Amino acid sequence: KYRRQFRAWRNHLRLERESRHYGRLFAAQGLSLPDDGITRASIGKKYPHITPKQKGSLNILALFHHYNWEREALLPALGKFGPVRHYDWCEEFDHQRKDWHKSLKARMNRELIRKLEKWIREDSTDVIFAYISGEQVYPATIERVSRLGVPMINLALNDKEHFVGKIRAGKSMGSRDICRYFDLCWTSTEDALKKYCVEGATPVYLPEGANPDIHRPFEEEKIYDVSFVGQCYGNRPEIISRLQSLGINVAPYGSGWPNGPLPLEKMVLLYSRSRINLGFAGIAGHRDAFCLKGRDFEVPMSGGLYLTEHHPELERVYDIGREIVTYSGFDDLVGKIRFLLTNPEKAEEIRRSGFRRARMDHTWEKRFERIFSLIGLI
Repeated sequence: KYRRQFRAWRNHLRLERESRHYGRLFAAQGLSLPDDGITRASIGKKYPHITPKQKGSLNILALFHHYNWEREALLPALGKFGPVRHYDWCEEFDHQRKDWHKSLKARMNRELIRKLEKWIREDSTDVIFAYISGEQVYPATIERVSRLGVPMINLALNDKEHFVGKIRAGKSMGSRDICRYFDLCWTSTEDALKKYCVEGATPVYLPEGANPDIHRPFEEEKIYDVSFVGQCYGNRPEIISRLQSLGINVAPYGSGWPNGPLPLEKMVLLYSRSRINLGFAGIAGHRDAFCLKGRDFEVPMSGGLYLTEHHPELERVYDIGREIVTYSGFDDLVGKIRFLLTNPEKAEEIRRSGFRRARMDHTWEKRFERIFSLIGLI
């Protein structure tokens, strides 16, 4: 327990130092966050040959590893914009091996450059979409690819913790050292925008999304008062244990819980089988640090009533209290659970509104539509 608390305290200090450092540099350099017009103008100046195409006609190169959700989420959405060639380096190079940083990473980077040069010649590639970090690629690799004349986008989903990340041989394993070579850096962390600007990159803040073909409601009997899907860490075990001690029927699933993780299909079914789907907004190892998460969109899109920890970024994507419900502190959480369980008509109204909003505004397709429009591709 005390070891975990010490790590959380140490990580919190690191995060605060990093934020202060970039805040000072952002102010000292007189920087400002780019708006859509500035972003379009700068990219258009770099690629004057680009003319917008009809949606469905882009030739797309996608670079990302499928850990557990990526292929099902990203490829169908990208496919709405045109044919996609997907490269997953782990099909050839296992980045979990002990010799990854000693030899495999260099081999993978050489092969990545070779493949991209070949594919761009063959397919008249319009755009490269990557979900990649300094853990997998060297800055020199991305710099070389940036000279191939194709607009490049990189996605980062936890820049609050991993913008810099671990340091190996003086190099960041996060986005810090590679971001400046991408034309657009898509971050789901709003307070990372200044960090990207300081490092010479062009950022856009846009959260994750969900796939409505997978995350959809089912006509299922409600068998749980409350469910939660996610890893067992931080304050989650204590909170769920306290809820259960109050007689609230809570079913937690995921790595570290007695129930274990659920396959995707059963996870989506669980959302429909639960009267309330619980969310936590915190980041592992950091006190008072929050960010938008995939479940913020997957649960409502699956037709689940969503009750999650409050933080300001949620207000940008939902009408709080009408489309989802949020809580601040344990007593508020208990009060909200009891209110929703004893007012099923109000709970159903919120659930339906959240479902409509997620389907309308928060699909991965909508996210890519914004990104490709910013670059001037569609």
